[in-house]
Amino acid sequence: MTAEVIARTGHEITLQVRIDVSGTMPEAEQRVQEACNRVGQLATAEVLKGFDTDGSPIMLDGIKWTKRCASHQTYHTPYGTVGLERNVYQTSKGGRIYCPLEEGARIIRHATPLFARQLSHKYAQMNVNAVCADLRENHGRAVTASYVQNVTDWVGAIACAKEESWEYALPELDAAVATVAISVDGARLAMKEDGWREVMVGSLSLYDLAGERLHTLYVAAAPEYGKETFHERMTREIAQLKRRYPEALYLGIADGASTNWSFLKQHTERQLIDYYHAAEYLPAIAMAAYPGKTDKPKREQWLHAQRHRLKHTPGTVDALIEEAQRLTRKRSLSRTVKEDVQDALTYFTNQRPRMDYPAFVAENLPIGSGVVEAACKTLVKQRLCGAGMRWKQKGAKVLLTLRTLVQSTGRWTQFWEKIEQFGAQPC
Repeated sequence: MTAEVIARTGHEITLQVRIDVSGTMPEAEQRVQEACNRVGQLATAEVLKGFDTDGSPIMLDGIKWTKRCASHQTYHTPYGTVGLERNVYQTSKGGRIYCPLEEGARIIRHATPLFARQLSHKYAQMNVNAVCADLRENHGRAVTASYVQNVTDWVGAIACAKEESWEYALPELDAAVATVAISVDGARLAMKEDGWREVMVGSLSLYDLAGERLHTLYVAAAPEYGKETFHERMTREIAQLKRRYPEALYLGIADGASTNWSFLKQHTERQLIDYYHAAEYLPAIAMAAYPGKTDKPKREQWLHAQRHRLKHTPGTVDALIEEAQRLTRKRSLSRTVKEDVQDALTYFTNQRPRMDYPAFVAENLPIGSGVVEAACKTLVKQRLCGAGMRWKQKGAKVLLTLRTLVQSTGRWTQFWEKIEQFGAQPC
């Protein structure tokens, strides 16, 4: 296989490649892939040269920089490494070295933007060893685990540093947004220093008039005391949505944790306890009502009826409270059954103002926080809770930030567009 640049005219380059396609199909394909990678290396080298200077002095923020030397550097691309000479600069006072090529081409830790994007996207989905194996087996690229970590840490640092100043555009949707459901929840994460701590996860889901979900944004924050960072991020996202959709109804949906509601009450007009969490307390009442060993069919029939009524029939919560109160006075119940029904009574009594499921169903409003519960699994558990994984605060923060960008449709692309516009430095 041979490949070479045979001409360059203005902004166009012409390459010539010769490939031996004899042998088996897998052998030929392997050589084709190698040729494609070689073409990519040659073309990228030419593109990089276009971002260098001719060595003349340059002005930056009113300060004159002059060429220090032409220095060789190896850059990592999706196709392989590229080595070239590029000009580096310094002021008359010495100090830091500046490379116009790396600034102009948005180089990130000696990786081209596309390769940095690929590495960080893969790392957001897979552990570092799996990323290296995928690159080696599927792309013909041998990269060390430390290099993958280095690049993705830098990309994550940009994302974390720019959270407050980089605002992402909301998508153009096919239907009008009638409702915004805001949910918060937590997932446990093993930390190296503090043992198991809680990662906070939030979802902001947009619904149309028929109750169909149109779009969802995700927020996540590494464990912290007081949840200040998480609440700040959620507040910024909510404020952006309210500017875009001021006429929408804003709902808070979550489980019964008091810390959830102290935040949601500030930002939503109506609140609702997740229906499925509430329904989990019904079996305790059913067992108290039909405690006999042969009463299982009666319990199942009662549960089926009450789940339907809780969702569709006004007054069901009050009826359940009255039933639970009566059953707590039933002398024949075992201690365990009586304690369980008492817990159910306390839950329904305390959460009564946030259990108007029939009204929400009638208005085509969501009644479950399944979106945020699923996010706890997809954002946190699937990637950060593998066997033996323990996280430092910085690593968890970087990875969660990358995963929220990837999973909030449209944001990953916008993030890289902002790097292209503003640069590849965290601050």
